[in-house]
Amino acid sequence: MTDQSAPDGGGEFAIFRHLESEVRSYARSFPVVFARARGAQLFARDGTAYLDFLMGCSSLNYGHNPPELKAALADYIAGEGITHGLDLYNEAKESFLREFHDTILRPRQLDYVVQFPGPTGANAVEAALKLARKITGRSNIIAFTNGFHGVSLGALSCTGNRYHRAAAGQLLGGVTRLPYDGYLGSAVDTADYLDRLLSDPSSGVDAPAAVIVETVQGEGGLNVAGTGWLRKVAAIARRHGALLIVDDIQAGVGRTDAFFSFEAAGLHPDIVTMAKSISGYGLPMALVLIDRQLDKWEPGEHNGTFRGNCHAFVTARAALEHFWRTDSLAASVREKGNLLKSRLEQIAQKYNPSRASAKGRGMMRGIDLKSGEVASQVISTAFQRGLIVETAGPYDEVVKCLPPLVIGEDQLSQGLDILEYAIESVIGNRPITAA
Repeated sequence: MTDQSAPDGGGEFAIFRHLESEVRSYARSFPVVFARARGAQLFARDGTAYLDFLMGCSSLNYGHNPPELKAALADYIAGEGITHGLDLYNEAKESFLREFHDTILRPRQLDYVVQFPGPTGANAVEAALKLARKITGRSNIIAFTNGFHGVSLGALSCTGNRYHRAAAGQLLGGVTRLPYDGYLGSAVDTADYLDRLLSDPSSGVDAPAAVIVETVQGEGGLNVAGTGWLRKVAAIARRHGALLIVDDIQAGVGRTDAFFSFEAAGLHPDIVTMAKSISGYGLPMALVLIDRQLDKWEPGEHNGTFRGNCHAFVTARAALEHFWRTDSLAASVREKGNLLKSRLEQIAQKYNPSRASAKGRGMMRGIDLKSGEVASQVISTAFQRGLIVETAGPYDEVVKCLPPLVIGEDQLSQGLDILEYAIESVIGNRPITAA
């Protein structure tokens, strides 16, 4: 999340300031006009190059304009392929579905059908919540502290962030919020707390239709759920007749090394929501993966005009074919994730733990600087040195690094050098012994 109030200047930005809504946010933290992008870099109109550790908030896991995907899309357009198909049968969708089944679902023994909702993560979450309520006949949803699931009203009900919730302008109901793993400290197992509430007929918590969870909370501040906790939550949901929805919109598509973020925990969620990097090229696309036995939709019961973005189907298929038919990308992400972890820990260890600590998983990591003001100064300083990186967490206190999965180690190290310099510039280059 970025600074919501920082000025973004005039002059070169006059057209944006005059015609674009004040709702814009990222532009305020990175006030240049960008013109081109390639790999791990964005290029400003004046030619200045910036390393991109924002990557469309994990929408560009394969970098900007990956050549294999660009070529596939260019060939499809040149052949007058269908652009917009609603949910008509077409060759672009057929090719994607076959590749997704053969490369992703079948090797993992996941018997899902694929729903194409409107092309954003929030659309996918809305569909998942509606389907869970339809299947179970229940209305309550269990969501967790610091969860972020979108800002349309249903998804926003499950989102924890007070700033975003306040923009709804109305009460947001139908959700019981419970503490995420570690929220109450290491001594409290919040999964046990969930089980106790659902088991007690006098707890005041209505039987839920679903439990929705992120295995790694991105916007919530890079909070990582433990494998044991996730397994317990899945078992608790099953025992109490609720569906398990895993929101894999930001943490999926290899960001935490495996294609799905829940693979390490051995989960088989009832419903999975995906978006962001599923198209591979930054094109709008979202999926809802539904256990075959739970596909209780009636025709047209949940739809969206742009659920048939054929250009996204083309690049998504090309991404699966090029990056996921073997384990090489996942292995590379594990190696670079370890490098990212090591460097961030080295940077954080220069300071008192009350001022800085590393956190996250895979290539979804960052440094908690314990202060939104400090973190804001750090990303501003980093931007001045040529690095684009965002903040997250309830106070925007976490500097969140989302480099492309395909980044070279030299560029990864260069970006981390800039980040280290920025932190030293803001909070000092000597160990801090007091908060």
